Amino acid sequence: MTATSPATKTAVPEAAPTGFWRSARARYLMPVAFVTYSLAYLDKSNYAIASAGGMADELHLSAGTDSLIAASFFLGYFFFQIPGTIYAEQRSARRLVAWSTVTWGVLAVIQGLLSSPAQLVAVRFALGVVEGAVLPSMVMLLSRWFTRGERGRANTVLILGNPVTVMWLSAVSGWLVSVSDWRVMFVAEGVPSILWGLACLWLIKDRPEQAKLPESELRHLEADLADQRATAQPVTGTLREQYASVARSSRVLLMAAQYFFWSFGMYGFVFWLPAIIKKGSGEGIGATGLLTAIPYACAAAAMLFNSRLSDRSGRRRAAVWPWLAGGGLALLASYAAGDDFPLALTLLVVAGLCLYAPYGPYFALVSTLAPPGVAGAAVALVNSFGALGSFAGTYLVGWVRGTDLGDAGAFVLMAVCALIAAALTLAVPEQRTAPVRPAPVR
Repeated sequence: MTATSPATKTAVPEAAPTGFWRSARARYLMPVAFVTYSLAYLDKSNYAIASAGGMADELHLSAGTDSLIAASFFLGYFFFQIPGTIYAEQRSARRLVAWSTVTWGVLAVIQGLLSSPAQLVAVRFALGVVEGAVLPSMVMLLSRWFTRGERGRANTVLILGNPVTVMWLSAVSGWLVSVSDWRVMFVAEGVPSILWGLACLWLIKDRPEQAKLPESELRHLEADLADQRATAQPVTGTLREQYASVARSSRVLLMAAQYFFWSFGMYGFVFWLPAIIKKGSGEGIGATGLLTAIPYACAAAAMLFNSRLSDRSGRRRAAVWPWLAGGGLALLASYAAGDDFPLALTLLVVAGLCLYAPYGPYFALVSTLAPPGVAGAAVALVNSFGALGSFAGTYLVGWVRGTDLGDAGAFVLMAVCALIAAALTLAVPEQRTAPVRPAPVR
């Protein structure tokens, strides 16, 4: 495929008079997107709390088996990315997201009823399969509802479901385990996804014109989308050829490799942070859950700040690589802090907010690497490689912690991957969109 020259600064219409946060589109779709991704992240990430809260001991799981069960989710996540996104793009994102949410809620509940490691691996794999296309489908959906100058913030609100969910998940899940057990936690946190998925059938609309939105907003959005179509290379060939062109794009493949390493470091951090904090602090699972929430509260603020700067400047790459480099260095420094737990925790907070801050601008950048007709495929391909990185990070970081290398090896592994991701981002030519111009005074 071909893409707009990196030296070209594409024109973006002036900001809508209402602004992003006050727009009817944001009020309508962003709460739904946020809750949906929050529940997805809840049901894939609460395994870490269950493991630290007694499941690994009760089921006599070795470090390797525990890591494999946690990581098997991402293998299923990998396989369904592109097929699911094709369905969402060509048919209905609404139906795919709704029924995926119902199904993963059922599977999340089933986790609390099992005792066999092999069964847990199978269910975690299936959980990844049904959840796999949700993120790229939602990113594709947002590209229909928001202009290029708004997508950094739109993507950030969507992905804020990640740190915000882990923030309250850590505290609530730790409390649930402390007053009951890990089985009750899985069941209690799976049921809301079933109910929400059914609600999504009428809450989500595939296109903004299907919702009751102000005519001025629809005209403004259509003007931006028309300009985007006019400046993009024409989409030709069969659907299979179009998606094959995405797989041959050197820029998309570079971003896929970058996201592999970023996800390796990120999910090594996310899945094993509770165990690392519990070991370092010597606290019980309830207090561990509260301490684990701190990095994610700071990460949410950093994501909003960074996405706003990125949308204002139009510089996407510059909103990604410095944060990833800072996250890698903070991980190394955290381990170097040794037995000074307050300092080590402070540096883990810095690492967490640095690893999360670039998400919104990053997916806005990836979306520009493919013509509008197959932008979802570019996001799906990149996210597929991210799933492989997540599998590798979740499994290998947990496995390394069980060897003689211990936490030292785990921290170095996560840090090096974050630094590689920062370097690969610098290798992508900057594709800058024009800064959002303020609306004229009326």
